[in-house]
Amino acid sequence: MIRDDIKAAQIAAMKARDTVTVNATRLIQAAIKNRDIELRTASSTPDDDVTVTEVLQKMIKQRRESIELYEKGGRQELADAEKAEVAVIERFLPAQMSDADAALAIDAIATEFGATSVKDMGRVMAALKERHAGQLDMSKASALVKARLG
Repeated sequence: MIRDDIKAAQIAAMKARDTVTVNATRLIQAAIKNRDIELRTASSTPDDDVTVTEVLQKMIKQRRESIELYEKGGRQELADAEKAEVAVIERFLPAQMSDADAALAIDAIATEFGATSVKDMGRVMAALKERHAGQLDMSKASALVKARLG
């Protein structure tokens, strides 16, 4: 499980006195804990690794937006700190699908549902998220699905 990998990495980083990794893993665990609290009242809970992967992807997206803003504002030291956190967070994500593999998966799902127009995008995205949630960035997938159906 990804949670166990994060905890093990945090312990190893503490022993090695790697402050960047320790701080990043603490942030990750806090975000996961917040997500767990949100899911307490949910009627159905997704698989644990899927939940953790969603949290990690959201954290990376937030940090990339911050990096962009820091670089525009001339705060390179803050952008570098965010880049270091992104590198730590990415270590825990499962391997991402290549664009070619993603296109094949989208084609298979679109063919399965008989999707031919952008009106069918919701069904295709739902199936894609259900089957490949941890392996695919959904924002990229959305653009690929729109291109396939449009």
